[in-house]
Amino acid sequence: MEDSVKQTNDMTQGKPIKVILLFAIPLFFGNIFQQLYNLADIAIVGHYVGDKALAAVGATGSLFGLYFGLVFGIPSGFSVVIARFFGAKQMDKLKKAVAMSILISVATSIILAVVGIVSVGPLLKLLNTPDSIFEAAKGYISILILGIFITMAYNVLNGILRAVGNTVMPLVFLIISSLLNVFLDIFFVSTLKMGVNGAAYATVIAQLFSVGLCIVYIVRKCGFLKLSKDDFALDYLLLKELFSSGMSMGIMFAIVSIGSVALQSAINGFGEITIAAHISARKFVESMMMPLSTLSMSASTFASQNFGAKKFDRIKKGILTTLLLAAVWSGVVNVLGLLFSKQIVYLISGSTNEILVKTASLYIKTNVPFFFILIVLLILRMTLQGIGRKLVPIIASITEVTGKFLSVFFLVPILGYLGVCLTEPITWIVGAIIVGVEFQRFNKMLLEDSD
Repeated sequence: MEDSVKQTNDMTQGKPIKVILLFAIPLFFGNIFQQLYNLADIAIVGHYVGDKALAAVGATGSLFGLYFGLVFGIPSGFSVVIARFFGAKQMDKLKKAVAMSILISVATSIILAVVGIVSVGPLLKLLNTPDSIFEAAKGYISILILGIFITMAYNVLNGILRAVGNTVMPLVFLIISSLLNVFLDIFFVSTLKMGVNGAAYATVIAQLFSVGLCIVYIVRKCGFLKLSKDDFALDYLLLKELFSSGMSMGIMFAIVSIGSVALQSAINGFGEITIAAHISARKFVESMMMPLSTLSMSASTFASQNFGAKKFDRIKKGILTTLLLAAVWSGVVNVLGLLFSKQIVYLISGSTNEILVKTASLYIKTNVPFFFILIVLLILRMTLQGIGRKLVPIIASITEVTGKFLSVFFLVPILGYLGVCLTEPITWIVGAIIVGVEFQRFNKMLLEDSD
C-alpha cells in the first residue's frame, strides 16, 4: 500500500507553486503529445495527399471537438470527485468512485457511438461540407467515432491517475503511443495509400496501445486502486454525484463545441482553401492552448484535493500561482504567433498557396493577443468546477456558444472570415467576466469563513 501511494502527488502539502509544477509539467508535455495525434494527421495528410485531403480533415474539426469534448470532459468531471476523496484520505470511497466511473463510462460510450454514427452524415451536410470532400470527411470522422470506446477508456484511466496527482506515467505512455501514431500515419497514408482513413485508423490503434499501458501500470503499481467485486455494487448517491460532476464538465466542453460546429458551417461556406487554412491555424492555436489547459486542469485538481482537505486558503494561492504561470506562457505565444505565423502555417499544412497562408496567419494574429484573457476564463472556470460550483462555468460556456451563433448570423456576413477570427476573442472576454465575478463571490466566502 505504501509503495503504491508513492505513485501519487498529495497537493494538500508543500508550497503551491512546487506541487502545481510537479503536477503540471508532465501533464503539459502529455498534452503536447496528445495534440500530436491530430497534428500528425493534419501534417502528414497535408504533405502526402494534398490540400483537398487536408480540407476533408479540417471539415470535421468542429464535430471532432463536439464528440470528443464530451469524451474528455466527462472523465475530467469524475477525476474531480476522485481527487476530493484522495485529498480527504477516504480511500474506500475513492475506489468506489473509480468503479462507478467505469460503469458510467461504458454506458456513455455506447450512447455516444450510436448517436455519433447516426448523426455524422446529416451534420456534415448541415455544416455545408463541400461535395468534393464530403465522403472523405465522413469516412475519417466515422472511424474516430467508432473508436470512441478506446478514447473514453484512455481518458478515464488518465483522469484517475491525474486525480491522485500522478501525471508522469500518463506522459510516458503518451510519448510512446504518439510516436507510434506518427509511424502508423506515415505507413498507412504514404506507404499503403489509405488517404484520410489511414490517418484515422492510426489514431485509434495508437490510443488502444496507450490504454493497454495504463491498465498494466495501474494493476502493477497502484495497489490502492485495486478494485473488488464489492466496489462495483451500485451506490446511487455516488453515481448521482459522479454523473452530475461528469456531465457538468462534459456539457461545459460540449456546449463550447456546439458553437464551434455553428462556426464551422460559416467556414465551410468559404470553400476548400479557407477550410484548409482555418484547420492549419486552428491546430497551432489549439496546441498553444495546451499549456493553458494543463494549468487549468492543475488548478482544478489542486482545488479539489484541498477542498476535500478543507484547506481553503491554499486554493486561493493555487489560483494565483497558475494565473501567473499562464501569463508567462501567453507572452511566449504572442511572440511566436505575431512574428512567425506564416512559417508556422507552412510547417503544419505543407501548403505554398499564398491565400491559404495569408488566411491562416490572419486567424493566428487575431487570436493570440487575447490569450491573456483566455487564461482567466480557463483557470477560474476549471477551479470552480473543482470545488463543486458547477452552474456558473456552464453559464459561461452557454454564453460562449451563444456568441458563436450570433457571430454566424451577424458578424461573419458583414466581416467575412475576419468575423470568424474575432468571434472567440469576444466570447473569451464575456466568459472571463462571468467566471471572474463568481470567483470574487467565492473569495468573499473564504474571507468570511476565515474570520
